[in-house]
Amino acid sequence: MEFILFLSKLDKEILDLLIKANYIVEENKIECLFNKDIKGLHNFEENKIIICTENAKRKTNYRNKKREPDKDNFKTERAIRKALRHEATHMVQKCNNDKILGDIEKLESKLHPMKREALMFSTSNFSGTYEKEVEAYVLEDKPKKLKNLIKKYCL
Repeated sequence: MEFILFLSKLDKEILDLLIKANYIVEENKIECLFNKDIKGLHNFEENKIIICTENAKRKTNYRNKKREPDKDNFKTERAIRKALRHEATHMVQKCNNDKILGDIEKLESKLHPMKREALMFSTSNFSGTYEKEVEAYVLEDKPKKLKNLIKKYCL
């Protein structure tokens, strides 16, 4: 899976924990073609997370380093890492009897203003509730905390 190349050491640990929790992690499945704006999704029924690497690469103007060795692809790395963490947060919520883990008012206060548009996209186009999406957007920036929550609720 190509997306692994973009992960940090900590994100690889999160991926390992997802697999340990009996989750399937796949890449670039048909669901990614249905909506080219998504970078990841969580299939609750099948305990599956799909990372849409090609969508993330396209949206972040990824350039092949073999052709353009000086091109920095940090935006692609960041997008894929956040997609994995976001969907992993939904797994933790599922492990917590389909409930959020924190206080919604505290979570909202931690939500970066730039994520408001993404939040509206997620709640209008997918089945996620506002509270669950707020929490997922907050935790995608907190990989250490997410790793501990996976251990606490899903293992």
